[in-house]
Amino acid sequence: MSSHAPDSPRSSQSPPPEGVQGDLELELLGLANALYNLGTTVINDSTKDRDKPGGAKQVGPRANDVVHHLATIDDMAQNIPTMIPFQVLSDIDNARNPMQLTKERLERAATENQFMNGKIAAIDSYRKLLNEALAISFPETAEYLHPKQDVIKMET
Repeated sequence: MSSHAPDSPRSSQSPPPEGVQGDLELELLGLANALYNLGTTVINDSTKDRDKPGGAKQVGPRANDVVHHLATIDDMAQNIPTMIPFQVLSDIDNARNPMQLTKERLERAATENQFMNGKIAAIDSYRKLLNEALAISFPETAEYLHPKQDVIKMET
């Protein structure tokens, strides 16, 4: 049974897509790992080892690894025409799940759509009632209030 990543529609164990998009996904995964390694190195790096002879710090190479991944991703971006809305990036920076926000926005749009359809139905019903009342009160306007549908005659 395959497990799903909480923020991905694909199974976490499925291979990345082929082509440039798959290469980019793998590079992003490499960047995430490099950032994690950098973070753990910084946390684990104790200052008392600084003065030891031969006690070289690993922060520099880890930071260079992150920079290398970022440069590779920047180079790959030149070949990918996909544009990401700034709002999505902003949501990610603010620790909000873009998929959840998309779901909320779709639900809100559906609710507003239903509300607007109700308004349209109410206005249409009012227009019909008004036209009927006007036709009764002013019979000479009836032909303008209830235009007859043009009937297309089929020639046989």
